[in-house]
Amino acid sequence: MRHAIGISAACVVLVSISLAPAAAQPARRAEAAVHVAAGALPQFEGSDFGVGGRLAWHADDLFTFEGELTVFPGEYPDSVVAFSRRRVEGLFGLTAGLRFGVLRPFAKFRAGFLDVQAAEQPFPCILIFPPPLACTLAGGRTLPAFDIGGGIQVDVTSGTFIRVEAGDRLLKYPAPAIDGDGVPQDEDFYGHGLRFAAGVGVRF
Repeated sequence: MRHAIGISAACVVLVSISLAPAAAQPARRAEAAVHVAAGALPQFEGSDFGVGGRLAWHADDLFTFEGELTVFPGEYPDSVVAFSRRRVEGLFGLTAGLRFGVLRPFAKFRAGFLDVQAAEQPFPCILIFPPPLACTLAGGRTLPAFDIGGGIQVDVTSGTFIRVEAGDRLLKYPAPAIDGDGVPQDEDFYGHGLRFAAGVGVRF
């Protein structure tokens, strides 16, 4: 009897040891990704295209905290005289969404900035007050930015995924200025426009 008990105990220990590495493996809560983004500066015509990266941390099964940086390297706008040679966008916030198999639809809310860098060449402006918004931005401005929307993340493997998202990007413009509709603004005001992004990433 004692011999049987000893053998049984040894088997339990061996099984426990064999299962321990699998049970001890931590959940993959961190993400790193790259993306391409497209959008427009509200109050102006023309599209803006950029590339960037994103880091994220899954706090639990619902909420994920993330931050991303995107560079829009071309002059803007490209159809007329450009008032900006480059834009750099930083957005930080959270997404909320439950996973359904390989799919995770989510809603997002992020805040940050859009650094509108000064024009490459001297930008012509008419001498009126308040000045057109393009003239105000031509010297370079950092605008508060907000991104509200949603998207979907699809697992390709256990450690890789693709992500597609869209949202309404709000930018806070400085006053006094004449907005894109030709209306003088005496106080800071908001413009909003569609922002789209798609990318790939790894989870670790």
